[in-house]
Amino acid sequence: MALPTGPATSWLQRTGFPSQLFETGDNDYELYEAEDEFVLSVEMPGFEPDEMNVSWSDGVLNIVAEHEDEQRDRRETYHRRFRFPKDVAEDEITAKYTNGILEVRLPVMRGATVSGTEIEIQG
Repeated sequence: MALPTGPATSWLQRTGFPSQLFETGDNDYELYEAEDEFVLSVEMPGFEPDEMNVSWSDGVLNIVAEHEDEQRDRRETYHRRFRFPKDVAEDEITAKYTNGILEVRLPVMRGATVSGTEIEIQG
């Protein structure tokens, strides 16, 4: 059973539930690895820094935001998780919000390598 992605029905709007539980756009973020860090930029227009929560746990960056738009009687939510393949210096992670863009910098620990098992490619 798929969740509805269209506009909420009138009874759902009265409950205060958002019509989409999670952001479904694929192009709302950019992630790349620079020399010694990962850099993540997430488009989050309409949110204020105090409405966002960025946390790190066991190789996963979690971004959650919620905004009440009282004029339109609407609640906007955002939730996305990012898993990182290398060890990150968690005490050095920084986040900055400017002009609707949240930028998170995650320094990679010295000597960190991609974890996991190498898989042989047959051909």
